[in-house]
Amino acid sequence: MTGRNSRLRSVWLLALALVGAGVALPVPAQAQFWGFGYEPPARRGPPSHGFFSFPFFERGYRSPYGAPAPADSSRAPAPHKQEAQPTRTVLVIGDSMADWLAYGLEEVYADQPDIGVVRKVRAYSGLIHYEPRNETLEWSQAVKEILAAEKPSAIVVMLGLNDRMSLRNPAPPREPAPHKGEPPAQAGNQAGNQAGNAREAQPQKQEPQQQAAAPGAAAAKNGEAPEPAAEALRPGMYEFRSDQWAQLYRKRIDDMIAALKAKGVPVLWVGLPAVRGPRSTADMGYLDDLYHAAADKAGIRYVNIWDGFVDENGRYSVQGPDFEGQTRRLRTGDGVHFTKFGALKLAHLVDQELSRVLTNPAVAAPAPEPGPEAAAPAKPGAAKSAIGPVLPLAATGSGQAGDLLGARGPAPAAENSLAASALVRGDALPAPPGRADDFSWPPRGAAANPAPPAPAPAANAR
Repeated sequence: MTGRNSRLRSVWLLALALVGAGVALPVPAQAQFWGFGYEPPARRGPPSHGFFSFPFFERGYRSPYGAPAPADSSRAPAPHKQEAQPTRTVLVIGDSMADWLAYGLEEVYADQPDIGVVRKVRAYSGLIHYEPRNETLEWSQAVKEILAAEKPSAIVVMLGLNDRMSLRNPAPPREPAPHKGEPPAQAGNQAGNQAGNAREAQPQKQEPQQQAAAPGAAAAKNGEAPEPAAEALRPGMYEFRSDQWAQLYRKRIDDMIAALKAKGVPVLWVGLPAVRGPRSTADMGYLDDLYHAAADKAGIRYVNIWDGFVDENGRYSVQGPDFEGQTRRLRTGDGVHFTKFGALKLAHLVDQELSRVLTNPAVAAPAPEPGPEAAAPAKPGAAKSAIGPVLPLAATGSGQAGDLLGARGPAPAAENSLAASALVRGDALPAPPGRADDFSWPPRGAAANPAPPAPAPAANAR
């Protein structure tokens, strides 16, 4: 028993020694000692950021517990630097949609160094708010300063994405009250002087035939119904898509177009595309109708891009044919903005009108509105001018820019009914006559080659 106990004691001592040696050695040495080939993974602590060491304070940090933050699709890639000075410039104005449009135009005109694209965009602006925290500044005011520093050959506008909000009608400014320390007599004298100055500023009474008729009276004289005057709205907040909201928003569109036309160059207003969601798509269509009506009224060009970014049912589509006909992803993950292929398609749709403007700006420029001198009737006995109004020889509605008035455009290509039925509608091609799958009756081969008539019976021979 004594020998057996001594052997057990020695085994326990050896085991304790081995365990103690393993605990004392570091992890790599343990792996080498035990022969397991253990290699611990390299762990990197969170990036340091000054006094604090929080990973979410570091820009570009990718958390190991989740996917990285989505990219900001509201900003298009930066513009390319042009080596040569362009002779013609396209000024693109608007929000984040206009930023992608300008990027696409830069790619389209990359092989034309004589055409430059200038971006004047604010990603989160609109006709309601030029700046999110500034309710006094508007695009119609800011664009005047932009046009004063630029000399564009054409102006392209794309706005309205951020205008789906309530619109406030501000209260009219109050008249200043008289000073408290002013004597009543002196205040009365000043009021009388102001009234006298107002009477002196009024024009002298003219003859009835020289007085300008009011718009309603002139329309009634010509047998036309006078246009109803716009109803004065009370100060307050009006909801999006209400009648009062539309009236206030039309005023902002008209002010914007008037500021753009003051530069004297052609103006193109690009409509909004469909965005993800039935309600959002309906809002875009509602705004497009307002822009289209205002552009037609002001005599500027409206570019409709709606059909280029919807499916066959008129709904928002992420993918679709690009400008070369290949099926591509046109919209980004936010359901609003464009990918590179979508921006190129958008730019090509706008370039169809913009190329005409840059080629012949005189054709694309709107005709000047007749002034009061043209509307006033000629005085009796006045000598007539021997020179009539100057009319352009190019037609704006012709097929090509610079076509003369009265010239016939190219004849439209005849539609191949067989190709249309097979490639568009998917109809089966008709079988050739005489083939096994030709089930027409009577057989078309027999109808095409009728049997020769039987010879007439000969007369009775004698």
